Amino acid sequence: MRFSAAMTAERLLPGPIASRAMPLLHRVDAVLFSTDERGEAGRMSLFAFAVRIVSAAIAFVSQVLLARWMGSFEYGIFVLVWVAMVIVGSLSCFGFHTSVIRFIPEYREKGMLAELRGVLLASRLFTLVASSIIAAIGIAGVWLFSGMIESYYVIPFMLGMFCLPMIALSDVLQGLARANSWGFAALVPTYITRPVLMLVFMAMMIWLGYAPTAANAVIASIIASYITTVSQLVRVTARTDKRVPAGPRTIKLGYWLKISLPIFLVESFFFLLTNADVLMVGFYMEPDKVAVYFATVKTLALVHFVYFAVKAGVAQRYAQFSHGDTARLAGFARETVSWTFWPSLLMGLLVLLLGKPLLFLFGPEFDAGYPLLFLLVAAVVARSAVGPCESLLTMSGNQNVCAVVYAATLAINIGLNVVLIPTLGLWGAAISTSAAMIFEASALSFTVWRRLGIVMLVFIPARQKTEAV
Repeated sequence: MRFSAAMTAERLLPGPIASRAMPLLHRVDAVLFSTDERGEAGRMSLFAFAVRIVSAAIAFVSQVLLARWMGSFEYGIFVLVWVAMVIVGSLSCFGFHTSVIRFIPEYREKGMLAELRGVLLASRLFTLVASSIIAAIGIAGVWLFSGMIESYYVIPFMLGMFCLPMIALSDVLQGLARANSWGFAALVPTYITRPVLMLVFMAMMIWLGYAPTAANAVIASIIASYITTVSQLVRVTARTDKRVPAGPRTIKLGYWLKISLPIFLVESFFFLLTNADVLMVGFYMEPDKVAVYFATVKTLALVHFVYFAVKAGVAQRYAQFSHGDTARLAGFARETVSWTFWPSLLMGLLVLLLGKPLLFLFGPEFDAGYPLLFLLVAAVVARSAVGPCESLLTMSGNQNVCAVVYAATLAINIGLNVVLIPTLGLWGAAISTSAAMIFEASALSFTVWRRLGIVMLVFIPARQKTEAV
């Protein structure tokens, strides 16, 4: 007999309590046990949410230990280098890590197996080659312009370039796994395995007598990245080969790039927007200030991961529904807004309650970032009130206008950072980021309504336009 939360509550709880809880429990059963697309997306989001909770805990503990081991100055150097590598590595995919989530379900539903085999191979090879070229250019650039860079950044940045191919390839493998609803293969390597290995290798280096410097932390990250990505490649390739029968491949690289490049622009603006404040603080301020700000942002990540968890679970369903019933797409999209907002609000309140002692774990000087959390949490919760709008736009073929929105948001963010950080310091970065987030949420929600006729705002009732503009 299949487990049911509603049936269990009916047996164990008093009648009045069970009857009040029944609507919620039926919704839980629908998410956990339904065999339709909604149930599968819900389970993927729940799994992604669980992974992000574990990941946030691991990342937080590892960053606390690194800050304690290295001190704020060396830790600040490592933070800036690693954030830059993650951004550039993700951008080195040129949008393939997201576009494959759109292509794979489409080709499978239409029976276009030759194109499916082609995109599975081309996405990995193209990303690996492109990211390797970018890494080589990056090493040469740091070496040529080393005289214009602070000396303590040169070696860590040159070492960090070796991570780029593995970061990029891991992102594409994550996209391939998400397109097939393989939650474990999509999320665990990047969000759990890699940070754990980074911490283990850094601890081993310190135990062996190596100094806890930023350069050694980057070396630990290189080893962890290669082990994680190579093992992920083996597992995802094996599962893909079982699911897709052998046969001829059709390569449409030009077409795929045409679709992927606007997505690349969206992802570029999104990653830069997400991390621009850390990069700008690193440009204007000393590494110890970067460390304090990054610790604050890392604490804020406990709220951010709700949004990323929902996005991971629903993107491929947006792609499927975009080719079918518009009403079905609208209903599902509205539901994902609630999935994003209410957990984000709860996590935001929890972070504000525990923020000061959490920051103090990094070191006595790190609790200076606590006041910034109130502004940043409010902005993240406001952003969550419109759900994963950019995924809906991208998966429904509106990636170009989405790129324009992100370009405008990034310009606002960078412009405000340039003006405010020199005068207000870390508060300037927090104000700039919060203002950009609120603009982004407003612009994306309005764009979804104009393009698709779907109301993506938690407090506004659903109203369908007669036709999308």
